Amino acid sequence: MKTLVIVIHPDIKNSVVNSRWIEELNKFPDKYVVHQLYEVYPDEKIDVLAEQKLIKQYDKIVFQFPYYWFNCPPLFKKWLDEVLTHGWAYGSKSGYHVSGKKIALAISLGVDEHEYGPSEVYKYTLEELTRPFELTFEYVKADYKPLFAYYGIEYNSSVEWIEKSVPQYLDFLNAL
Repeated sequence: MKTLVIVIHPDIKNSVVNSRWIEELNKFPDKYVVHQLYEVYPDEKIDVLAEQKLIKQYDKIVFQFPYYWFNCPPLFKKWLDEVLTHGWAYGSKSGYHVSGKKIALAISLGVDEHEYGPSEVYKYTLEELTRPFELTFEYVKADYKPLFAYYGIEYNSSVEWIEKSVPQYLDFLNAL
């Protein structure tokens, strides 16, 4: 079964790591389907029924995005609000179309991992900071999996650093 990778990057043309991950995923069309929200919806007007139909087709879904201002890009939040609707994703006997689907986050971060923690600059771990996503997907009865994070892009954007991320990301996806 293929994995649906929903990419939410508002400036993919200037991305270093997310664009490289997409390039790699596209080499394996039998394993991964890449769906770029900002490319499909440049006006940010989401076709809710099309998105719901797409979600229903896959048992493994990964949301890939850069992490900034301690959150996701705004189109991801809008997608969650509009696609995971009452009666479809939760709240009725005919809902829960996301139930049992394996869902994970794949996040790129500018700063190093050691900067996230109780005694560090950002005070919290990334897992703590992304807890609202975990709760959202648990609420719709999805099988939320641990996230994938690739840190340090802001300070380590060399080709070698980026290439190091590719097999790690593929291993993460294959383990879902």
